Amino acid sequence: MNTQKVWFITGASKGMGLEITKAVLSNGDKVIATSRNTDTLIEKTIAHEGNLLPIKLDITKENEVKNAISKGIKEFGQIDVVVNNAGYNLLGNIEEISDAEFRKTIDVNVFAMTHIIRNVLPHLRKQKSGYIINTASMMGYMSYPANGSYSASKYAVIGLSEALAQEVAPFGVKVTILAPGTFRTNFMNEDTLNVA
Repeated sequence: MNTQKVWFITGASKGMGLEITKAVLSNGDKVIATSRNTDTLIEKTIAHEGNLLPIKLDITKENEVKNAISKGIKEFGQIDVVVNNAGYNLLGNIEEISDAEFRKTIDVNVFAMTHIIRNVLPHLRKQKSGYIINTASMMGYMSYPANGSYSASKYAVIGLSEALAQEVAPFGVKVTILAPGTFRTNFMNEDTLNVA
């Protein structure tokens, strides 16, 4: 019996996404690894070439999401685990940030995640199995000054995930909310203050 799983991971080129990707590959599973920039991802995972499919993807564009999922399934035959990891944070007091800035946070952290869920679910339902891991944050349970837009988006991820878990349970699909606290990555470095 083949126990090898196929993972679809967003924001896979840096930070937590890269660490998850490397751990999954080291375990012998396959990864469809998506990011805005796949160059560093390829460099850091070259030893796992046969089990890695890097795809350049802007998760805010649903058509690109649909194509990436189709490409991954064509390459590896299925998707078993989805890790919605890519994220965006904009620091700023609510009074100071514009609607456009606030919307960008919500677009990346909430709507882009729903693009992925909406387009992968038909495949998981057909398989009658699968896991969806949605990355929220401790900031989805509490907030601090200058983190209002980020916290709002992460509260939304938690609410959406709790509803989704109930919707997909009859199809054998499980949903997990990943809500990490503070730890060191390059998420807030100058070159990463855009969509992961």
